[in-house]
Amino acid sequence: MSTTASSAVSPAVGRGRRAARFLGGLAHRWLPFALLIGAWELATRAAESPFFPPPSQIVSATHELWLSGPATRLFLTDLAMDNLLPSLGRMALALAIAAVAGIALGMVLGRSERAMAYLNPLLQFCRAIPPPTLVPVFIVLFDLGTQMQVASIIFSVIWPILLNTADGARSVTPLQMDTAEVFRLSTVDRIRYILIPSALPKIFAGLRLALSLSLILVVFSELLPGTVNGIGFQLTDAQSRSDMPTMWSVIVLLGVLGYALNTLLLAVERRTLGRHRPADGKGDT
Repeated sequence: MSTTASSAVSPAVGRGRRAARFLGGLAHRWLPFALLIGAWELATRAAESPFFPPPSQIVSATHELWLSGPATRLFLTDLAMDNLLPSLGRMALALAIAAVAGIALGMVLGRSERAMAYLNPLLQFCRAIPPPTLVPVFIVLFDLGTQMQVASIIFSVIWPILLNTADGARSVTPLQMDTAEVFRLSTVDRIRYILIPSALPKIFAGLRLALSLSLILVVFSELLPGTVNGIGFQLTDAQSRSDMPTMWSVIVLLGVLGYALNTLLLAVERRTLGRHRPADGKGDT
């Protein structure tokens, strides 16, 4: 009977311990952030500066401006539909094109030492160019508008994807390729079962860098004259009207977007790497 009682209690105890660990980790992770917000609230209320509203006012403005819409639209307001969605659309389109082109070219360059030796100085030169300096060039090529914005983002975010993918493709050992030769794997099978699993950690590292950079660049591209919507447009519009709560709500929205998108990509990375272990048999530790 004692064995039955202990077996009945053990799952409940295990769940309790897991819940305690989860809550402890959550408190440990968010406690510094909560303390910072509390200090910010007290400092801004004491200063009473019109340029630095308290966080409670910023949160209220953020909810009213962006998240007070109907539930059928995920609580997005008309302002969010008109500005947030176009920005995310430009960002997603540019990131998708850069990812496809960067991964494909990175695989080719990573498996060709001669091509990499010839092109690496040029790639490093292009990667080092600050993206804002090329805006006049893209304006001349595409004129102001979505095409210019997407093209400028693609040119800026493709380099971390391409270079990290090439580095990952070079990590494939000669033994792996010799094994593929022995088993007479086709080119497609070598890419699927050897190159991609070996390069995936580096590919995701490049995608994380490109994701954060693309969010910055889509806002910057929308700060330019001639833009009629987007998060950057809303930011400059609030600044021109000296609407500080709205301006800060846009900044908060960008922080939340960056955190949410990075968390989503990390979840995809963990799931993908869990399914595709490196071809040499070494898994993540």
